[in-house]
Amino acid sequence: MIREDNSVDRRLDPVGVFDSGVGGISALREMIRVLPAETFIYYGDIRNAPYGTKSTDEVISCARAVVRKLLDQKIKALVIACNTATGAAAATLRRELSIPVIGMEPALKPASEIRKNGRILVLATPLTLHQEKFNRLMEKYGEGAERVPCNGLMELVEKEDFSGAEQYLRKLFSGFDMAQVDAVVLGCTHYVFLKDMIRDMIPAETAITEGSEGTARQLRRILQKNDLLNEQGEGRVILQTSGTEKDIRLMRKLLEKDKMGR
Repeated sequence: MIREDNSVDRRLDPVGVFDSGVGGISALREMIRVLPAETFIYYGDIRNAPYGTKSTDEVISCARAVVRKLLDQKIKALVIACNTATGAAAATLRRELSIPVIGMEPALKPASEIRKNGRILVLATPLTLHQEKFNRLMEKYGEGAERVPCNGLMELVEKEDFSGAEQYLRKLFSGFDMAQVDAVVLGCTHYVFLKDMIRDMIPAETAITEGSEGTARQLRRILQKNDLLNEQGEGRVILQTSGTEKDIRLMRKLLEKDKMGR
């Protein structure tokens, strides 16, 4: 059981955000845009990445270890900025914590709403695509959707190997008739940094959906509902990792750069 400190007025306390690596920075950028006065502590668990090839129990163990570090810094809410970790650990963390826990899921619902008669390709890690949470999502919104496991793509983003990512994606899409695809779902936060690259590879009429903006809006709603929303002053971001200083530099670069993967 994880326990956290309970302060009287938590509005000025930080929001904790974590991912297995740098991918969650894509979601963090949206949170900063939607909640400019908040302080965010972002933790990239790079030493234990990738989560997408681990078992559910292993991901839960990693998530608990990260959350303990964030609770020591008196976070008022937790955002799991990782689709894989959300599916594996969100329910457990919600049972164990009294602070709000906000997760992410592949943006299949918005993709289903714009689908005509074509297919939906859901790009994600193998673990995300096999979790019960995603199975339930498929049952509700998965008509015409196909699971597309992208083993190794997240690691290419972590290494800033965008040339390798381009080769990977071109080979991936060559296996589909993209003229028959209505939407591509970016089911991993790392893939958002490849969005412009993907846009150049697929038909202009094919939509691309991802969950960062929806997660940021949900965070704002939850903070407001729980009287935790801070709207005064200028926010800031604290970057932390189980990795190295080099990883912090990459996080900062991704946070500040408008477009990656060109």
